[in-house]
Amino acid sequence: MLEAKIRKRLNSFTLDVEFRAAAGVTVLFGASGAGKTMTLDSIAGFVHPDEGRILLDGAILFDAGAKVDLAPQERNCGYVFQNYALFPHMTLRENLLFAVEKLARLERHCRVNEAIEKFKLGEAASRKPGRLSGGERQRASIARALLASPKLLLLDEPSRGLDAPLRADLYEALRQVRRDFSTPILLVTHDLDECFALGGEMLILREGRIVQTGAPASVVAKPATLEVARLLGLYNLLPAEIVTLDPQNDASVLRVLDREIAGRYYPGRLKGDRVWVSIPYSAVRARPLNGKPAANEIAVTLESSGPTSAGVRLEFEGGVIAESAPQEGGREWAPREWAIEFPAAALHVLSK
Repeated sequence: MLEAKIRKRLNSFTLDVEFRAAAGVTVLFGASGAGKTMTLDSIAGFVHPDEGRILLDGAILFDAGAKVDLAPQERNCGYVFQNYALFPHMTLRENLLFAVEKLARLERHCRVNEAIEKFKLGEAASRKPGRLSGGERQRASIARALLASPKLLLLDEPSRGLDAPLRADLYEALRQVRRDFSTPILLVTHDLDECFALGGEMLILREGRIVQTGAPASVVAKPATLEVARLLGLYNLLPAEIVTLDPQNDASVLRVLDREIAGRYYPGRLKGDRVWVSIPYSAVRARPLNGKPAANEIAVTLESSGPTSAGVRLEFEGGVIAESAPQEGGREWAPREWAIEFPAAALHVLSK
């Protein structure tokens, strides 16, 4: 178990975070400059916080008050850097052997052979890092970190620079680590797909602060604030006014895009409140307009459309976006007049 309370000021930026990370993968998610890597480096001992305390399985790694600040090599943390940090003059096997150089010769070779097999590096074992693929270098870096039997594994954007097949291989390797080792993993990323592929817990950082925590699916289902929703980048974010509230029927009426639509009851809100609502692009129901819009639909003009990996992206006036699955037979998206519906269950009222 990692317990961290870190405060560090650097120029005009202040990192101020407090969290725990248990067995499994805890993801630090945020935009560039949010403080993710600084958090990792503070735990590893490369950055020295101004205030706070860091404990790993009850052992103190850093305590500003008690003036304890263990050197990186004394913290028993495995760190996988963005540039892999493999020794370029050594073969892959020699790099792995270096991680267990203090063990007896037979045990060293047994453990390295086991790691090479586990991470599917047999064909690359005799090559130096310059002749390895990005995926091989990444797997070798993870294997080397784990050979030292760390109590915590730190990963800084491990899939950066990898193409889709290599990224899939890396994710499978990390899932294997998660299955086979009880070592807590702290993973830095700004890739939401990576959060879902690997993360059990998600910590969202913004400007040096943790602004929301939870399982990736629960965070995406209910972003805590407007800024979190913008950071995740999955939603239509629309100003709205609460026209009516009906707690008995779990219902409300919202004014959105100058139209009244049905919503759910929002506890803590009042009639007349001006709020922001979020609705995932994938939840917007859209159809070419034929006649008048139905109840709870809004007539809009289609401004552009285009294919995506998952289907079709439709962009309407007012900045509304809908993502639709591809249609059988290759549906035409030519009509300019459409009707869109925001299902009440998918509407989420946000705090600023």
